[in-house]
Amino acid sequence: MKSFFCLLLSLALFAGCSKDDDLNDNSNDNSNDKTSDFNPAFAKILQEKGYISDSKRILYEEVKDIEKIDISGTYEDWVVGKVLTSLAGIEHFESLTELICNYNQLTSLDVSKNTALTTLDCNYNQLTSLDVSENTALTTLYCGNNQLTSLDVSENTALTTLYCGSNQLTSLDVSKNTALTTLDCYYNQLTSLDVSENTALTMLDCGNNQLTSLDVSKNTALTMLYCYYNQLTSLDVSKNTALTELDCSDNQLTSLDINKNTDLTYLVCCNNPGDGESLFPVTAWFDNDHIPGEMKFYYSDTQYGKTWDYDGKTIRIDFRKAE
Repeated sequence: MKSFFCLLLSLALFAGCSKDDDLNDNSNDNSNDKTSDFNPAFAKILQEKGYISDSKRILYEEVKDIEKIDISGTYEDWVVGKVLTSLAGIEHFESLTELICNYNQLTSLDVSKNTALTTLDCNYNQLTSLDVSENTALTTLYCGNNQLTSLDVSENTALTTLYCGSNQLTSLDVSKNTALTTLDCYYNQLTSLDVSENTALTMLDCGNNQLTSLDVSKNTALTMLYCYYNQLTSLDVSKNTALTELDCSDNQLTSLDINKNTDLTYLVCCNNPGDGESLFPVTAWFDNDHIPGEMKFYYSDTQYGKTWDYDGKTIRIDFRKAE
């Protein structure tokens, strides 16, 4: 009788262990299978590009170590709307350092779990907001040609490149981004821009905004400055002696001093009022009779851009050699 009881107990324990093991195995399988978290169109593209083997069964183990994803659309598909609208499932790529998803029609993008990201390119989408506060390793951020009304990059202190042009930004605080070498924020609605902390900047494009002043006296490393189409009444580039390109066209400038910018080979200053009658005085290291041969005034044409019509009057650059 005792032996029979022990046998029953042993069978019960064996059955219990087997049942628990099965449950554990099923649990592991279920937790590893992330298919339901993925947008089907995103999953299909991932399979087509070879990132995953089967869009119908996406395992965590298959995606967790992937470091780079490029699921960009084409311009042609972007125009007609044959592109991705969601990247649901991206949160499972926990080792991702580079995400390129430009030319899609994303209206939201959650990269809060992708904390290893160093490069994010989401240009040409329909984003109205973008939270990169968890992406503190970011060095490169392209988020231009979206519908962003605000952008907080205060946590992204490693940023060296920021492209946020063609959005609807009314303000931009880059005071924490002291490593920035490239800042492109053209075509927004900025009324002010403080770049005094960005002393490493070599390229600044803040054109097509609503700036009434611009202080670049601290940005002595600048080689390219584009501040066209604003409301500037004055511009001091005397500290920017490394400048090779300057576009300050379409402002309210009455004069310009480039005497200290002797490396300058590209100057666009057209469509400014000058003296309001016929001349736009430019103080330089040369005069009208000794314009450097390498100096270009508008793209590749060395002539166009020396004169322009302003308020019904023809204005001509008048180079005046500094005394």
